[in-house]
Amino acid sequence: MISRKNNIAGQARIHVGDVEAAFAKAHKIYEHRFTTSLQHPGYTEPRVATADWDANGIVTVWCNTQLPFDTQTTLAEILDLPAARVRVTVPGIGGGFGGKLRIGVEHFAALLARKTARPVKVMSTSEEELTAALPRQASVVLLKTAVDKEGHLLARSGRVIVDCGAYAGSGPGTAAIALQVMAGPYKTGALAFESIAVYTNKVHSGSFRAPAGPMANFAMESQIDMIAKDLGLDPLEIRLRNVVKEGDPGPSGETHTSVSIEECLRKAADAIGWQDRNPEPGRGKGIACSWWMTTGGSSGVYVKINPDGSATLVSGAVEIGTGAITGAAQVLAEELSLDLTDINVTGVDTQAAPFDYGAQGSRTTFSVGNACLAAAKELRRQMFELAAKQLEAPIENMKLQDKHVVAGNKSISIAELARISRLAGGGLIAHGTAISPAPAYDPTRVKNHPLPVWNTPSYHAHAVDLSVDQATGKVTINRYVVAQDVGYAINPTYIEGQIEGGVAQGIGQALSEEIVYQNGRVMNANLTDYKMPTAMDVPEIESIIVECRSAAGPYGAKGVGEPPCIEPPAAIGNAIAAATGCWPNSLPMTAEKIAATMRAQHS
Repeated sequence: MISRKNNIAGQARIHVGDVEAAFAKAHKIYEHRFTTSLQHPGYTEPRVATADWDANGIVTVWCNTQLPFDTQTTLAEILDLPAARVRVTVPGIGGGFGGKLRIGVEHFAALLARKTARPVKVMSTSEEELTAALPRQASVVLLKTAVDKEGHLLARSGRVIVDCGAYAGSGPGTAAIALQVMAGPYKTGALAFESIAVYTNKVHSGSFRAPAGPMANFAMESQIDMIAKDLGLDPLEIRLRNVVKEGDPGPSGETHTSVSIEECLRKAADAIGWQDRNPEPGRGKGIACSWWMTTGGSSGVYVKINPDGSATLVSGAVEIGTGAITGAAQVLAEELSLDLTDINVTGVDTQAAPFDYGAQGSRTTFSVGNACLAAAKELRRQMFELAAKQLEAPIENMKLQDKHVVAGNKSISIAELARISRLAGGGLIAHGTAISPAPAYDPTRVKNHPLPVWNTPSYHAHAVDLSVDQATGKVTINRYVVAQDVGYAINPTYIEGQIEGGVAQGIGQALSEEIVYQNGRVMNANLTDYKMPTAMDVPEIESIIVECRSAAGPYGAKGVGEPPCIEPPAAIGNAIAAATGCWPNSLPMTAEKIAATMRAQHS
């Protein structure tokens, strides 16, 4: 029997400077409370797995996990097998958004297949997904901020409480991430933030896209607008007065580099027509900004040059509908002077592929792309050494050009080198690896935090123009603009797709999505009552790609996938406040809530 004194699953802190002294000398202090609800990850492809055992006692599991190697290890523990006897293979899958980071139905399929000696497929229903998946945690955020007369942030303290459900899982880590989000891309002399993850009798929550990001940002950016209104400042101007610059310290004592937040804010504001903020009654514009990390973790690739001059890329990274693997293949093609169509990417197979940390944390193109750079460097070395013998030319004069190794007026095709290498040394094949070292930081500022400092952060700003029906509270989004720093746009089309999808999820969290519990049971476990936005609810989204190259990513790229869903609740909430004069402090901001708030204000 397990006995606990309380229901706390984990706590973390960030503390910078003398907070009490800063509050004591403040011109004004603002204190607010915000709440957010459980949100399903929103993938339309449910969790599914097929398992089969062979005559040698090896089980093969075909599934749609985001973490094939983690799934392999977990299955080995459940089945009491060495990991080498568990093979996990993952085809290209339709989405996960963090909801497929943990084992879902794979173990059921494997156990049933062993018992029946037959292949078994297990797939979740929509009802099972909405009652037993890994939703974004519900939260309570308490935020207190001190400012001077000009609106400069002097000190902030706050607490975020997240609902883990019945098991801790990633809950304590998710709660801790909120601390950096609450700090935001702002200069603040003193900070005292605490996260608390708690157990409740609800579904086990998970790490939904940008875990803790939207909840903490909703609180922080809503309060920034409230402060601006009280001080008579333009919401854009108060942000520009406080954003970090190149070389400024971050909340963990790290140094901000490749900073683009001011550019993002100005471009988003210009695109939405910020100077004309209240064109008519019931219509308003809102803005919000944030920053986000590119998660580290290791990636490995094998690259083989085939006799026809094409290349085969073997990776343990999952293609989850983001185009991230295509981006990595583009890096490889560029480095080897090949066409993208010359790169053949194999499916994930834990028995054959090198390890990858998984499709999570906006890391795949970043990390696998860097591994491809390393493999390409090794392949160039091999090809140049072989070409030096064939061309009788020095290596230092060689380059790759149009699928050939060129040395002055001499050249030899990559295809020919691949054929020669088969006889001379077993073929042209290379292993590339990548891992992102954490930046230097001050560990005295951070306590019990699994991600105490952020790798290669990106910066972004969202602006929205919307209308609110003054009778019903119904929100209609007229225009939505995102200015996002991607470092370097390896594939602009895929980046725009990520931005548009992330904004759609953010709109859902902002206006309609909520898993409703009553007496410990989910009351809306179907896609009629759980209201994800449809194509009719999502406006045209204008994506402004900002390029401020990092020193760590391939060609300067930064993580892209998670940030787009962070700011929508805050930007939409601020626009609703501009349109109605009523500030929402609870997600989702349904028409019923907005109408009730307007009635209360005018009664």
